[in-house]
Amino acid sequence: MILTDTHTHIYSEAFLEDQDDMMQRAIQNGIQRFFVPAIDSTYTKAMYEIESKYPDHVFLMMGLHPTHVKENYKDELAHVEEEIRLRFDQNNNKKFYAIGEIGIDLYWDKTFLKEQQEAFRYQIQLAKKYNLPIVIHCREAFEEIFEILETEKDERLFGIFHCFTGTLDDAHRAISYNMKLGIGGVVTFKNGKIDTFLDQIPIKHIVLETDAPYLSPVPYRGKRNESAYLVNVLSKLSSIYNISQEEIAAITTKNSKDIFKI
Repeated sequence: MILTDTHTHIYSEAFLEDQDDMMQRAIQNGIQRFFVPAIDSTYTKAMYEIESKYPDHVFLMMGLHPTHVKENYKDELAHVEEEIRLRFDQNNNKKFYAIGEIGIDLYWDKTFLKEQQEAFRYQIQLAKKYNLPIVIHCREAFEEIFEILETEKDERLFGIFHCFTGTLDDAHRAISYNMKLGIGGVVTFKNGKIDTFLDQIPIKHIVLETDAPYLSPVPYRGKRNESAYLVNVLSKLSSIYNISQEEIAAITTKNSKDIFKI
């Protein structure tokens, strides 16, 4: 059984002490594909290092996380674009598989909303230029996200709505923009709510993720998350959809291949 974690920060400081052990636990649990989102330029070196250590398993994204959109956001966007250009120009086996994670986050700070919106739109257009999917971060910003997606909607817009926590209507709307729904630990929470309607969403629209080291699934809630715990998300989805874990794994991995083209 092959599993794909479509969103995991395996280069995080949270794994400094046991990164290799963490990776081996995940691989032993069947997680063979790790898709790794960017945050900002300060993490680029760490991302390249984990890719070099696990070249058959780790697939990188590039982008500017909305909570890291600050006064210097234009410099950060220039870094994103330059890193993408360099990899595509080199025409080697190393490339980026998505622009992410990008979006809007109004939970922590609304100071830079305008800049977040500008950065989000800019990176969507960058994704279209390179025919890449986008991976969306949305926190307390569904309407703001949807407003931009509506203006950018075309056949080149596709990707993943990471850590989906919206309503059933939000889910249908996200899917209408050619987005898969990234489902992680929240689906195991008693107050997570998405478990109450997820069976109304065809599984062809679902991909699995952990968002490690954040949002650990039950029974690890409140502790550091890691990609090995993707099996707990898998188990919950098997219960929700009433189909085997092997089938969930196969379908969601195929869905990830449809998005990332690998």
